[in-house]
Amino acid sequence: MSARTAPSTDATLADRVTALLAAQIRSGAYPVNARLPTEQSMTQTYGVSRTVVREAISRLKSEGLVETRQGSGTIVLDPSAAEAFRLGRSDDPARGVLRIIELRRGIEGEMAALAAERRSQADMKALRRGLVAIDKAVAAGGDGVAEDLAFHMAISRATDNPHYTDLLGLLTRALHDAIRVTRGNEARHAHWAAQVRAEHAAICAAIDARDAQAARAAALDHMRNTAGRIQEAEASYWAGDRIAAAERLARTKLGTVLRDTVEPRRARR
Repeated sequence: MSARTAPSTDATLADRVTALLAAQIRSGAYPVNARLPTEQSMTQTYGVSRTVVREAISRLKSEGLVETRQGSGTIVLDPSAAEAFRLGRSDDPARGVLRIIELRRGIEGEMAALAAERRSQADMKALRRGLVAIDKAVAAGGDGVAEDLAFHMAISRATDNPHYTDLLGLLTRALHDAIRVTRGNEARHAHWAAQVRAEHAAICAAIDARDAQAARAAALDHMRNTAGRIQEAEASYWAGDRIAAAERLARTKLGTVLRDTVEPRRARR
C-alpha cells in the first residue's frame, strides 16, 4: 500500500459522493438489502477515482448505511436503524477526535525519538519541505490537512522503520478526519495556528539536532496541546462537515479499517 496521503481534492470528492449515496439510500432509491453498483460503475457515474469511491463506501459503513458481504458486494442496510444509532451517540462531539489523538500520542512520541536517532540529510530536507508546504497551503487559503499528514509521514520515514510508515498509512482515513477537525479548529484563532506551527518546528528542530529525548517530548507536547485545543473548542464549532467528521471518528472501528485495507491486498495475490 502506498504511504502517501490522498490529496485534499479526493477528500472533497469523497464528501460529495458519500452525501449523494446517503441521500439515495435514505430516499429509497436503493432499498434495504439492495446491492450498490460496482466500484467501476460508480467511478463512471460520478466521474471520480476508485480511491474516492472506496472512501465513500467506507464512510457509509461508518454511518451504518451499508455493509460489505463476501461474494455479494456492498449491501444497503435499513437507514432508520442507522438513524437510531446516530441518535444514541455520545453528546460529546470531541470524544472520537480525542481518542485518535490519544492513539497518536504513543505512536508520534516514539516515532519522533527514532527519527532523531536515525534521520538522514535527505530526511531533514523532506521535513523542512513539509513545514514550508503547510505554510504555503494555509497562506493560499487551504486547510493544510494533506500537508500536515505528509509532514508526519516524513517523520515516519525518518525512523528507518517501515512499519511506522505502514501503520500511519493504514490509519490515514481516521487520521485525516482527526487532523481535518483539529486544523479547522486551530485556524479560527491566530494564536492557536501560531502554536501549531511552533510545535511542528520544535519537533523538526529536535530531530535535526539528533536529540531523541527532546523530539519525543516535543511530539508528546504537540499531541497534548492538540487535545487541549479541541477541548476548548466552542459549541458553535461542531457543525456541518466538522460534526460529520467527528461523528465518523466516534463510530470508527479501527479493526474494520485494518481488515478492509488488508483483505483487498490479499485478494490481489
